Amino acid sequence: MPPDASNPVTLTIGHSPDPDDAFMWWPLGDADKGVPPTIDTGPFRFRPVADDIERLNRRAIEHADLDITACSMHTYPYVRKAYALTTCGASMGIGYGPRIVALPHTLERAAATTAPGPEDIPPDTLARSIAQSCAWLAGPDVTIAVPGERTTAFLVLRLMLGAPFRFVAMPFEQIVGAVQRAEVDAGLVIHEAQITFDDAGLASVVDLGAWWQAATSLPLPLGANAIRRDLDQRHGPGTCARATAILRNSIEHAMAAAERGLDHALSFAQPGTSRAKAERFIGMYVNDLTIDAGPRGEVAIRELLTRAFAAGLAPDPGDVALVSPGP
Repeated sequence: MPPDASNPVTLTIGHSPDPDDAFMWWPLGDADKGVPPTIDTGPFRFRPVADDIERLNRRAIEHADLDITACSMHTYPYVRKAYALTTCGASMGIGYGPRIVALPHTLERAAATTAPGPEDIPPDTLARSIAQSCAWLAGPDVTIAVPGERTTAFLVLRLMLGAPFRFVAMPFEQIVGAVQRAEVDAGLVIHEAQITFDDAGLASVVDLGAWWQAATSLPLPLGANAIRRDLDQRHGPGTCARATAILRNSIEHAMAAAERGLDHALSFAQPGTSRAKAERFIGMYVNDLTIDAGPRGEVAIRELLTRAFAAGLAPDPGDVALVSPGP
């Protein structure tokens, strides 16, 4: 029987425990905790599942058990048979993104020991210049902490450097501390650490979103929102499109009720994150492209996944078709 208001279906929705995801989905409520939705969710009830993005990536790859899930865009080619992307819910950096950070003296030492690059690099090739300035990161004595091998941040770092590098994977919230304690030479930071790293006394080596924009003139598609393809078979034709429409409504409502959403999102922020910085971070990644990726966002997604496949860093993404909201 197709779901309706008298016969609702509960859908699980996985999201990372960071302010922007929490901000987008709070209007959906929490069926398990008895928290009613703030918006009309029609025939659906939602059960949020907050987890580290790399664990969500692995869960999607290995089990594909969540009905809807955040995943890194890098992960999509690995799960495309089970999941489709939705036009809403993506996290895209517009000239900004994950950063490599290091202790200031590490950065100073790297600058002092990095040999000048070839003189024949075209002066207008900003992306190549940025990558060249970071070539020391691929040195044999440099170790970089990364938040997971299926994260988009890790993929983009590999694309930029174009060479193997030493790394150690760890939960994203541990990376800043590992760099502070000099357990690693540099760290690849995601989520709000992109703008709070300086509070920890760290310096920015490179903003991967800036490199990507210089290389492609496109936004950097970092996080994806994926929905199980078989929902239409399980709950009736049009289920994916109807659920996507509700997800979009959730984002729009959250943006319209920003103060309430910010209150909720702060409970997911890392300790020490100020309200002002949480608000700034949410504004960076909950934007017009989050409501609807649109043609520009779709081009950016295909460009990233095509480059990853061409470089041998990810499987063939196939025909990337996004699910649009439906009635």
